[in-house]
Formats: sequence, structure tokens, C-alpha cells
Amino acid sequence: MADSTTRKASSTGAAPRRSWWGWGAENKALSDAECTALGRLLPGAANTPLPVPDVSTLDLPKVRVEPPTELAPLMSAAPWDRASHTYGKAYRDVVRALGGDLSAAPDQVAHPRTEQDVIDILDWAASAEVAVVPFGGGTSVVGGVEYRADRHRGVVSLDLSAMNRVLEVDRTSRAARIQAGVLGPALEAQLRPHGLTLRHFPQSFEYSTLGGWLATRAGGHYATLHTHIDDLVESLRVVTPVGVNQSLRVPGSGAGPSPDRLFLGSEGTLGVITEAWMRLQERTRHKTSATVLFDDIHAAMDAVRAIAQSGLHPANCRLLDPGEAALAGITQEGESVLVLGEESAHFRVEERLAALLTLARDHGGTPTAREPGGADTAANTWRSAFLRMPYLRDGLARMSVISETFETACTWDRAPELYASTRSGLAEILKEVTGTAGTVNCRFTHVYPDGPAPYFTVIAPGRRGSEVAMWDEIKSATMSVLHDHGATVTHHHAVGRDHRPGYDRQRPEPFALALRAAKQALDPAGILNAGVLIDPAPSHDADGTAASMPSERHK
Repeated sequence: MADSTTRKASSTGAAPRRSWWGWGAENKALSDAECTALGRLLPGAANTPLPVPDVSTLDLPKVRVEPPTELAPLMSAAPWDRASHTYGKAYRDVVRALGGDLSAAPDQVAHPRTEQDVIDILDWAASAEVAVVPFGGGTSVVGGVEYRADRHRGVVSLDLSAMNRVLEVDRTSRAARIQAGVLGPALEAQLRPHGLTLRHFPQSFEYSTLGGWLATRAGGHYATLHTHIDDLVESLRVVTPVGVNQSLRVPGSGAGPSPDRLFLGSEGTLGVITEAWMRLQERTRHKTSATVLFDDIHAAMDAVRAIAQSGLHPANCRLLDPGEAALAGITQEGESVLVLGEESAHFRVEERLAALLTLARDHGGTPTAREPGGADTAANTWRSAFLRMPYLRDGLARMSVISETFETACTWDRAPELYASTRSGLAEILKEVTGTAGTVNCRFTHVYPDGPAPYFTVIAPGRRGSEVAMWDEIKSATMSVLHDHGATVTHHHAVGRDHRPGYDRQRPEPFALALRAAKQALDPAGILNAGVLIDPAPSHDADGTAASMPSERHK
């Protein structure tokens, strides 16, 4: 319970109209002319963009299940709802949507307004053998919201966006109880009157939800220290098919394995996160940034390692290799670029930035000139390109260009070889698959004292109609490279269904046994996001009888 300083907070305005097929807002997508102009810059691109299908003309699968009368007001089988909840926002999702392939569309889209609605939907789904796929903002790029199993009578996409309020703010403890369906901007707008912020800004911030961040262990924009959402959690409230799991709200505990850690990163397979008490921070008052150029990428890596191990914990510490720097429009001279940023709610930060720049200079870096007043043009250029990049990716997809990213993390001793091997190995596989070496760029998105999180961008011409198969072949090769170098299959994009092969190789078998047991205990009917993290259990017991339903109703 919050103390006497706890205040009630109200909801804010609705989110803008989303694109059903691609990233972000409909009105920010590239026009046909912009797509064509973009394609002309890339040899092998198609001459004309793929048209965006009209939802009313889509060949959606027949609806197989209807909700009971009492749940009908929460459900929709409207074509736009079903189409926009079929896929996430990965390259392969965008291409299939553009091609009108909506074969995986859910039968119903549920919009619960309360936790009791979630409970009632799960109870009905378990009894009716209907799969439930939790859906936050739908920004998954790993197949996390796409139903691919074929063992249920129907599929419901559980969209929590109506559960979007900051319910309580405990100013004394600097924490808030927040519903899981709130989008990033609405969350910050509700915290702003209290002078507080969650300080978690992933690239998807505008279109993703707190529940999605928690379920996927999302990484934020801030590049050091508290890089993941995990460290900002005080307690979780999770609805499972067998009951509601509410963890104790304390600043820390040594009481056995953490109940929150069971659900952080569970990707909707074990339960539906409905609320969380989150640790907050005072809003930033002091900011400064700078960029540093390096002629040698390895010297730049050494500089970043020194900064990561210095204890200074800059808010931003992004290293862009020459190709990534050129793609962002910062430099075309073959240099690597380090983007640094400092911020604080309490203290001026110029001295801390100066210390970071000293470390960069010691490793051969050259800071760029800054505008009068301290503005950093290069950093602002990178920031604008960073936010615009998903729309450009969609434009390239319309021109049948393969444009996608993948990310990982490794220890510093392996980083130089991982960088070199991934770029050279992908150039070979791109030539084999697409006929050209394509473009393989890299940036370090997050850095730790013991290693970086490299984030690779792949751009190559595709063959119209074969783009998905081509990317799948490329992606399979990348997972092999990461495995061979002891790197994780994902640093912050999550596992979903697309990373399952790599995750299965990375995950220890005793933990896999525990995860399967947890799935069976919490979701005995196997309705929650089947195929994510682990394979779904058989639909029937060995004697042929149906798998058992939960023995207790929710409290």
C-alpha cells in the first residue's frame, strides 16, 4: 500500500491512428514517390513500390469462434482490428502484410477494461480451447504476437490498451502503480505533474506499452547502468489461468527466487501482466551531449570500453561504425562516431561530459565542433535518424529491399572478433542469397563494464515475392554466427517465435525443464501465447482425455 502521500492520477488522451501494416502512425509513412526515390539509391531495388492493401479488400480467414454474450462487448471481429493484430512490426511482418497474407489473423480482438475482464476472458478461453495472445503496442519484431500453432479452436488477441492509467503515485517512495496497457507518451504525461519520470525510452517508446516492456525485458534508450526495464520494477501483478500473482512491494528482498523475475521476459506465456509498481526518478533538468570521431573502429571500441568501466555511467554512449554513421547522415568520411550524453535532475553535467571526452581523446578520438549555446548538431542528426529509421525500413520493404536489424551482447574480449566475423560472414551469406554483398552496419546501443550490445543493420536487394524466405535464410545464418561466438541471441528484442532456434541452443536444459513445468502449472490448458519460449504441451493426455482445466477459480 502507498503511504499518506499517495495521490490518484488520471488518464490522458488517446493514441494517434496507427498503421495496420507497418510502423507507427499512418500519416508518417513514406509516400509512393518517397519510396520510389529511396529505391533509386539502391541497386537492385524494384522500380515501383508495393501498394498498401485496403483493409476492406483483404481476404481474412473466417471467424471460427464467437465470445459468450457477457464478453461480447469486449470483443471485436472487425477487419481492421483483426488485420492490425495479426503481426508485429518485423521486416517479415511488414512484407507479409503488404502482400495481403493475413492467414494468421486472430478470430477476435479483446479489449479488456479491467483486470476482472482479463480474468473472465482467460476463464472462457481455457474452457473453450481458445488461444490467447497478449498484445501491448504490437511493436514486436520477433514474432511475439503472431499465433503460429495449430492446436486451438480459435485465437483471441488480448489488447490491453484500454488499461492505460497511472493508478497511484507514491511521491515519498518515488514509485507509481501503473496499468500495463499504457503507452510510453501517455505514461510520461501522467507522471509529469508529479515531477517524475520512468526514464525508460526504447526506440518504440511512442507505440509500445509498459506491459510489453516488462514481458519482453525491454531495453531503454539509456545506454549504461539501468539499461533494461528489469531494474525499475518494484512489484508485478499478473493474471494467470490459475490465479492472480501479486508480488510484495519492497525495495529489495532475499526471500528465495524472485517471483517478479519469473514473469519478466515471459512474453505472455505464463500470465498477463496487468499492473506494476515501478521505480521512478526526478525529471531531468540538466542535459548535454557531444560526438567524437574515430578513424579506427577498434580504437573507438577501446574508448567505449574505458568509458563503460569508468563508473561515470553516461546516459548515452552509442558507437556507430562508419557504415552506420553514414546511414544516419553524420559523416561520409569513413569515420566511426561515438555519441555521448549526460543528464541529471540535480547537478550540472558539463564536468562529467568533459571527463568522458578526455577518455575518448586518450584513445584517439576527436570531438566534433558544437554550435553556439552548446547544441550538438551531430547528436541531433543521429537522434532524428534513429526515430525515422523504422519508417525508412517500411519504405524499403515496399521497394522489395531487405532491410532489417538484429542485436546481441557479448563480453569485451569477444567483441572485436564478433564484429568482424559477423560483418564478413553476413557479406558472404548476402551474396549467396541476394547476389550482392549488400550492406552490413553496426552500432553499440548499450554498453556495460563487461561488454557491449552490438546492433547490426542489414540492407540488400530482395526478389519480389521471395523477400521473407530470403530474410529467413539470412537470419538463420546470423543466429549461427552469434552462437559460435558465445553471444546472446537477443539483448533486448526478446525471443518470440523468430529467435526460438537460437534461444533453444542458448538456454540450459535444466532451466528449460523448469520453464516447461512452470508453463504446465500456470497454464494447464496451454492457451497463452503458444510457441513462444517453449513448445506448447500436447493437447491431450496420454490416455486421450482432454488436458485438465484449472481446478480453482481466480480470487
